[in-house]
Amino acid sequence: MNPTQFKKLPILGILRGVSLDRIEPLTRSIISSGLKTIEIAMNTPLAAKVLRKAKKIARGRLSIGAGTVLTMKDLDKALDNGAEFIIMPTLVPDVVEHCVKKKIPVFPGALTPQEIYNAWRSGATMVKIFPAKFLGPGYLREIKGPFKGIKLLACGGVSPHNVKSFFQSGASAVAFGASIFKKEWIKRKEFFRIEECIKELISKYNSL
Repeated sequence: MNPTQFKKLPILGILRGVSLDRIEPLTRSIISSGLKTIEIAMNTPLAAKVLRKAKKIARGRLSIGAGTVLTMKDLDKALDNGAEFIIMPTLVPDVVEHCVKKKIPVFPGALTPQEIYNAWRSGATMVKIFPAKFLGPGYLREIKGPFKGIKLLACGGVSPHNVKSFFQSGASAVAFGASIFKKEWIKRKEFFRIEECIKELISKYNSL
C-alpha cells in the first residue's frame, strides 16, 4: 500500500464474493473509475486466486489488500498471494502483531470506545469503525472528541450520498462494498454502473 497515495484518495473498495470469471472486467472498471485501493475479502470463494488474478490485471495500478482476515492462516494465505495491507472486522491480536512487526499496514475493526482504543493501542494504521452505517457520521464526530489522535476508517453503508458527511465528521478514510459493488450489477456484467458510482463517490470526496 502506498501511504501517500491512500492519503491523497482515502477511499477503499471492498470486493466480497466476486467470482474468478468476473474479477478481470471488474478490476478494469475499478481502474478506469480512478479508485486506487481495493481489498479482497478472504471469505470469498477461491479468495487467494481472485486476489492473485486482480493483482496480475492491475499491474501496479491498484493497491490490493485482503479483508476479513480472522486467523494467522488467513493472513499467510493473503500475504502469499500478494496482499499489500490487511483489514479485519475486529481486533485479532496475533495478526496485528505480525503486521506491525513486518511493517504491513493493518486496519483492525472496532465499534465501542474501548474497542477503538484497544485497536489503536495494538498498532493499527487506522481503526476500522464497523458497521458504521447503523450509528452514522455523528458517532464518528463524538468519538473524535476524546480520541482526536486516532485515525478512523468508516466502513459500512458508505455511498455517494453520505461520503462527505463521514469525512466532515472526522473519518480519515472510508470503505464501501455492496452499496456500489451490487451483486445484480456484477451478475449482469453491468460494470459501467459500478464505474459511474465510484466516479461519483470520488467526485463528492474531491468537492470537500
